[in-house]
Amino acid sequence: MDGLLYEKAGGVARLTINRPERGNSLTPAMQHMFRAAWEDLSNDDSVRVAIVSASGHRHFCTGFDVGEAEGDQSDDVFRDAPLADSVFWSPRQNDVWKPVICVVNGLCVGGGLHFVVDADITVATRNAAFLDAHVNVGMVGALENIGLARRLPLGTALRMTLVGRDYRLSAERAWQLGLVDELADDSDAANTIANTMATSMLANSPAAMYASKRALWQSMEMGYTEALESGWDLLRAHWKHPDFKEGPRAFADKRPPRWNPDPSASSTDDDKTGGDED
Repeated sequence: MDGLLYEKAGGVARLTINRPERGNSLTPAMQHMFRAAWEDLSNDDSVRVAIVSASGHRHFCTGFDVGEAEGDQSDDVFRDAPLADSVFWSPRQNDVWKPVICVVNGLCVGGGLHFVVDADITVATRNAAFLDAHVNVGMVGALENIGLARRLPLGTALRMTLVGRDYRLSAERAWQLGLVDELADDSDAANTIANTMATSMLANSPAAMYASKRALWQSMEMGYTEALESGWDLLRAHWKHPDFKEGPRAFADKRPPRWNPDPSASSTDDDKTGGDED
């Protein structure tokens, strides 16, 4: 796929923005590619974790390529339609409930922030920086910026949004404020950290991670009491999943658990099939 590399191996799907000669900027056609990749990894039970990164060392993503704004495919990005029918860049926008790690190497601008604010964990190199330039080019900073306001102090999110390209949030400051979860000296170190996290996640129950992620993300849209009720519903539903029995059994038998990667599986189904042997 031109502009996006998509690979799957060892339970991990990797989405790599691959336009280093254009600052890893996004084109209208790439939204279809991301949508297809997110759908594929969501439906592939062999995939347990996803990692989003970019080629090169200077830019993670410089946002939407403004040179494409008047192109033939611009309507694929600037659609006068509801959000759910229009925007498909990030895991959250594609209803991906598998764990997603974002590795930011270099500058992250505008549309590139989709992948940061909607990832579960973000690792950044020390040379990374974050800025938003929507208002500089006559566009509204809204979707990515609302995500920033969920992860940063409101004043910092507004400063990025309203000052525009004249304010860069450094990786160090982003880490201090919580936008970044881990700092690394360079891209190799950042990818090593992400891979280590992914390896840890691969040992966990996929269905339990799926439901746990839903509980936390959905709680962001609810009051505390409502979020607890929703989390309780997800917790109770998991009692019927084979992994709820397999985890304690494996612990008691002192063996690695044999997880069932299907989040909709039931104990009845597992008793018939013998579970997942992977």
